[in-house]
This record gives sequence, structure tokens and C-alpha cells, in this order.
Amino acid sequence: MPQTVRRLVSNMPRSKNKTQFVCESCGNDTPKWTGQCSSCAEWNTLVEMRVDALETHTRAWDVAPINDAEELSEISVDQVPRLETGSSEVNRVLGGGVVPGSLVLVSGDPGIGKSTLLLKLASDVARVAGGVLYVSGEESAAQIKIRAERMGLSGQGVFLLEATDLDRVIMEVEARKPKLVVVDSIQTIYNARLEAAPASVSQIKECTRLLMGWAKSEGVPILLSGHVTKGGDVAGPKVMEHMVDAVLYMEGDPISSWRLLRSVKNRFGSTNEVGVFEMSSSGLTDVEDPSQAFIAERRDDSFGSVIVSIIEGSRPLLTEVQALTNPSIFGTPRRVANGVDFNRILVVCAVLSRQVGLPLATQDVVINIVGGMRVDEPASDLAVALAIASSVQDVPVRHHMAAIGEIGLTGEIRRVPQLDRRVQEAARLGLKFCVVPSVGSESVVPPKGMELLPVETLRQAIRASIGVSNVLRTSDAVES
Repeated sequence: MPQTVRRLVSNMPRSKNKTQFVCESCGNDTPKWTGQCSSCAEWNTLVEMRVDALETHTRAWDVAPINDAEELSEISVDQVPRLETGSSEVNRVLGGGVVPGSLVLVSGDPGIGKSTLLLKLASDVARVAGGVLYVSGEESAAQIKIRAERMGLSGQGVFLLEATDLDRVIMEVEARKPKLVVVDSIQTIYNARLEAAPASVSQIKECTRLLMGWAKSEGVPILLSGHVTKGGDVAGPKVMEHMVDAVLYMEGDPISSWRLLRSVKNRFGSTNEVGVFEMSSSGLTDVEDPSQAFIAERRDDSFGSVIVSIIEGSRPLLTEVQALTNPSIFGTPRRVANGVDFNRILVVCAVLSRQVGLPLATQDVVINIVGGMRVDEPASDLAVALAIASSVQDVPVRHHMAAIGEIGLTGEIRRVPQLDRRVQEAARLGLKFCVVPSVGSESVVPPKGMELLPVETLRQAIRASIGVSNVLRTSDAVES
């Protein structure tokens, strides 16, 4: 077995200060300032970082393990038990729970519910596994206590530390040896040995590196809360996202009660999973059946509304696509997209105008995905097109119907992956009809009570979902 050699730090003083320049965009460092970063080619992104080099000690965990090279086929991997968080949705996103020694970054817009989620996870883990250290750099202990009482959490086993100094945080975690550490937020933590201001690039990078070293050495997971910039990215250098083991984004409209937890990086699981929560007066609660929740308030007789079955990670979800068309006041019609890619809306509208003949050249088109969901896959094209056609005709689509399919530029309906699972989810919630692509639907066995409506073109899909007579009232281009 290879032996681990610990790195020794000399007590001899070095130079007073060391100056480096760090790129805010990619995290690359260089000893000399230049106008353009040599790594990412961005201009004017280098900031000065001055490091006090008179550090004459090292912590027990600040070591550099040196191992002999091993053949990959000879390396044995032991199954590491994961730490259950108490939330089935968070466990799903993380791939089954928190891996010991991992560093997880939770980010999102201000007020979206990051602190509420972290406090709930801390309380659940403390109740099941043991002590949890909650480091608060932004809120006071009284504020967190008020939130805990509102959420109905006793706080037993959760130790609250108001601190922003990294040394103070490390001393506390080494003394208490908790099962989980929560830092809210990483932008407030600073290293006193750096002359840079808190929340600067160098401070975030160095504090993340030191916390990662402690987590890996002690085998204790750390959850970090991170701010986002105006552009929606995690504040600080992108290297911070490279250093952590998992990056979770909390999404949703602050006005709406729905919250989505999405994984964009996960070294221990899939990056396609999504967790669904509902924000209430008592905090965040898991939504066990998101499909039922998203379509519960839909009316069958409303025009411009179509249900689509999408795949999020390992499970299918049903959501409602709404479309509203209105005569344009100005010369150029507007296209508004909420929850769906704007460019896909332009494509669908162009196909409806050119290939089907719907009069959209003088119509404003507004598309909305109900519940704050973000639908990015092309399988939602057909539902968007049918919702627009239904709104233009002022006629609802068939009752209890879902639509699944990708639209090509020539008006053809293309196949989508995992069609059988999408149809099964639609049938589970009581839908009777499902418009699907002809190609790929031959092998799908419809569930009992479900009728598949295979279509090859967008015109056929409109006839199957709205009806010939209704369409021909305002558009002679759609022929039977």
C-alpha cells in the first residue's frame, strides 16, 4: 500500500508579501499584470491579490498526500454510504444523498429560498445523524431563530456560529467535529492573511480551497450558499465551480410558490435531476407528485392551453403550456417567452405562418410555462404550436389531451426520446389522448384508457387536436 507523506512547512520567514494577479473570469493567476488574460482571452479581468507569506504554521489537515502511481484496473473502490438529508427531492438531485467529504454549492437569486432550504437540511441531518454546524455570515442568530420557529424547527443539534473569519470557522469545526457544516454564504467568509477585501476573487477562491481541504481530510460534507451576479452566474471566479463537487441552482419566480432545485454539476451523480418544492409560510416542502401539482388548476375548456410531457432527469413530468395571441398595436409583432427558449418560439411561429398558414404576422404571441418550470427540450415544440393555434382560433384543444413532438422547419413532426415513459405519465394522471410523432410510436403500447394520435405533419396535428371545421373558420390554408 502506498504511504502518505505529509507536507512540512518551514518556520523560516519568507518574503514579506507576494503579489499575484487573478482573472475574475476563469481564475487563472499570473505574477504580472496584463490587459488580456492568457487563459480565457478576456480583457481587463485581472485583479491584484497580495498574500501575506509570513505564515509559520499549518493545520493538521493542510497536507499534501503523495501516493505512488497505481494501475487503474487494480484500484478498488469502496461504496461510501451517503448522508441522508431528510428531503427526498434534495436526495434525488444529489444522487441519493450527500457524499461524506464533499463540497456542495447552492446558488440562486436573492430571496429565492437558499437559506430556508439550508436551515431545513441542517435540522433534518441533526435529528438523524448528529450535530450540525451552521455558520452565518449575513444574518444574526435572532433572525435565524425566528425563521426556525416559523418553519416549526426545534433547532436541537444545530449549533449556530456568527462568524466571517475563516480561522474562527475552522477552529469551531475542528473543535465540534460535526456531521455536516453549512456556510451561509461563502461571499462573507474572508481569510485574514489575505489583504484583499471580503467577497473579492482572491478571498472566495482561497476560502473555498481551504474549506475543501478540511472537508476532504475529515470526511465531513460542507454546504456552501453562493450569491449570483446580475447575469445569473455564481459570483466570484468560475474556478470556484470547478473546485466544488456539486453545484445546485435554485430557480423559480419569487412571486410564485414553486421552487426548482437543479443540478448543473455533480461528481457523484447525474446532472439532469431536478427537485420540486413548494414555498409556504412554514418553509419549503417537497412536492412528491409535481405533474399533478402543475396541471391541477388547468381548465379543459380554456383555449391556448396544452399539456406536454417532458423528461427531467430520471422522471417524466407533465406541465401546462399556455399561449396568448393578440393583434399587434405596433407594426412589428412581439414574441414573449416565459419558461421556454425564445429562439424556439421564433421557429415555431415561423413554421405555423409558412407551412400552416396561420395569420401570425399581425399577432403578438406570448408563451408561458405554468409553475415557473423551464422547458428546454425540443419535445415541447408541438405543444407550443398547438397552444398558439388554439389561441388564434379561440377554440380549445381536445379535452384530456397531451402533445409530444419536435417540429422541423418543413412542418414535419420528429421523434422524441423516451416516448413510452412520457405516455405512461400522461395516462397515470387520467389523460385520454396523446398526439405523438408517427415515427417512433409504432413500438409504444398505449396504456389502458389512452389513445395515441400519431401525426406526421403539423397540419395533421392541428386537425387531430382542434378539428377541421374549427380551423377552417379563420384560415383557409389549413386543409382537410
